Amino acid sequence: MPKKPKKTKISPNPSSKISPTKLNPPQGISFSFTYLQTNHPKFLCHHQDAKYFCVLLERLKNISRMTFTEITVKNAANLRCHPLDWSDRRVTEKCFCIPNEEQLVDTPYQLFQLSTNEYGRVHGFFIENIFYIVWLDPNHNLYS
Repeated sequence: MPKKPKKTKISPNPSSKISPTKLNPPQGISFSFTYLQTNHPKFLCHHQDAKYFCVLLERLKNISRMTFTEITVKNAANLRCHPLDWSDRRVTEKCFCIPNEEQLVDTPYQLFQLSTNEYGRVHGFFIENIFYIVWLDPNHNLYS
């Protein structure tokens, strides 16, 4: 019969050489899918292949290492990041149409393109360091 492993004893002694691990809070932004609209007729993704979602996840991972300023100012041109102007005639929507949008959304954004001229864009808004994704736009349908 195998021996039972010994239980590790943790000493409450403050002179112990073991110190607790200190974690640094993340420096980049986080993403939320709370307001993601998966059934909007212009922004459907259910027909996208697995490669699309792999590219999306990789892009989210890389961008999550950036700060708000790095995304919206320093890398804005490369990411194609810019505020959305609902009054622009080329924009095919007039709002996100989410509950309490007037209180939630200070500035709507096209946050990034997934890759150069392929796989579309991601649209949403910031609240502090969290970007709330509202639309995945694989076919560039927000602009006519």
